[in-house]
Amino acid sequence: MEYAVETFSLTKIFSDWWGRNKVYAVDDLNLQIRHNEVFGLLGPNGSGKTTTLKMLLGLLYPTKGKALCLEGEAANPKISARIGFMPEESYLYRYLSARETLDFYGRLFGLPGKVRKMRIEALLDMVGLKAMASRPVGTFSKGMARRIGLAQALINDPDLLILDEPTTGLDPIGTKQIKDLIIKLAKRGKTVLLCSHLLADVEDVCDRIAILYGGKIQSQGKVRELLQQGDMKQINTGSISGDALDKIRQIVNGEGAECVVTTPMDKLEAFFIRTVAAAQAKDAPTSGAVSTTQIGGFLTEQAPVETILDKLVAAPVSEREVAVEPATPEAVTAVEGTEDNTPDKQLLIELAEPVAAAEQIKTEPVVPDGESSAQQPTREDILDQLTGRSAPDDEEQTQTDKPTGDADDA
Repeated sequence: MEYAVETFSLTKIFSDWWGRNKVYAVDDLNLQIRHNEVFGLLGPNGSGKTTTLKMLLGLLYPTKGKALCLEGEAANPKISARIGFMPEESYLYRYLSARETLDFYGRLFGLPGKVRKMRIEALLDMVGLKAMASRPVGTFSKGMARRIGLAQALINDPDLLILDEPTTGLDPIGTKQIKDLIIKLAKRGKTVLLCSHLLADVEDVCDRIAILYGGKIQSQGKVRELLQQGDMKQINTGSISGDALDKIRQIVNGEGAECVVTTPMDKLEAFFIRTVAAAQAKDAPTSGAVSTTQIGGFLTEQAPVETILDKLVAAPVSEREVAVEPATPEAVTAVEGTEDNTPDKQLLIELAEPVAAAEQIKTEPVVPDGESSAQQPTREDILDQLTGRSAPDDEEQTQTDKPTGDADDA
């Protein structure tokens, strides 16, 4: 077949709990990737790149359409054995070492022992992990995990290599190694499908690209053709004077400088942003984030008006201390207003009046029921004992307590 990867009206719709259509992740995608080609699948977050890759690999069933890889469906074991996949996140067994991890995946592909051992050592040396081959991958950094993930994708020497964000987390040296490896694999006849947000890397290694937005292809073609600005000419010269505008070639040759006229190249990043912006201007539907430079929400709201409560809370403690003075009838009258809305004004005035000294409450001894204060005996002896004074003579105490004769006669 002419194409290593081909899709026919590939569509994926994610439904809600009730089975209603909710999100068009991929919408009527027709994609053709030739053999021995490095193809870049680009797009902002939520544009459908990863969903497309999962349908190509048979990890997701399409809602409509069909996807073919290497003249068949990836669900076929004979086809999947010829595909290498590096996901966006490396899912590895953290307690296995780097060498054990590659040996595990080599056994899954049914590689003979000698072939498996030879490939493991070659891949570890290629990704720069040979010195730490016995170290558990759970202790690796993200960049090191990406390296072992790439080695795992190459253990079966695939004809089709699918890479999802291969340079994420890698240092500049590791990124350069990955790009050089992709170019070498293409020279060996491999087909590489690359998804990346690092547009400079895509520009360096890809033959053709397609930009997705809202699950649809907005633009595709060769990188050089898409980035060329045909309506402009670029002249690169040495140091020349400002008078060399009318007869640029004669002046340049007369001053001994070399003149090169070429078609200027646009940057892939600028072309990518323009393509996505044009799709957004058409209100193209998308399930991902929409780029915007506007500042909204609470950042643009005006400051709320300061209330009395805010002033009280914000005031120093010395300002919040209020001297409390006894209210006067005039103050109560001024606060309460007219008598129409203050039916209890007289009661408030009486409560606010200070209590006179002559009207202080007098306390009297509690007298039991049925007895008067004259009939209640005075127990001064107990009081004397409590206060420490000497008790009076028994005779005086007897005379004091004994009733008079007139009373007996009466």
